Amino acid sequence: MEQQHLQGYIDLFFADETRISEEGYVPYGWQFEDEDVCIKAARGRSLNCFGLLSRGLVYHGESTESMINADFVLRFMDSFSLKISRVTLVVFDNAAVHRARKIRERFEVWQQRGLFIFFLPPYSPQLNIIERFWKELKEGWLKPEDYHTADDLFYAVNQILAGVGTEFKMDFAERFHF
Repeated sequence: MEQQHLQGYIDLFFADETRISEEGYVPYGWQFEDEDVCIKAARGRSLNCFGLLSRGLVYHGESTESMINADFVLRFMDSFSLKISRVTLVVFDNAAVHRARKIRERFEVWQQRGLFIFFLPPYSPQLNIIERFWKELKEGWLKPEDYHTADDLFYAVNQILAGVGTEFKMDFAERFHF
């Protein structure tokens, strides 16, 4: 897949979803002994993002306060399948929402449009580049001040997602070698 993409035969996207909430995201931290550091945490609203990302930082996605379920994925992928201009492969992990019957039943229609779905082996998030993207969004691009209100947070997330590839860049240097 990677080789065909690098040679320009197909478009290759990696798919996944994430949840960003007012609770904040603090995977680790440190501070000086005499320093007070805090990030306001609140239980409240959250934003769910579903996206497709290429190694070239082409992003297609949608954010919602609703849950991302099989109906959401089906609708999104149906719409995406109508916009592609050449054979496109989308890589999914094995989440139940991705493997739902209604999703699998749509494969034939998508394949007729040039969209193919590939599932990663179980427990292999390191193979899905969008996992690294979501981590960077939460750990690097969002700032503590973005969490002041849900509206501030949702605005910041949507600004970042709109700026992927231009203002917000990543280097996926680790490619498969053939």
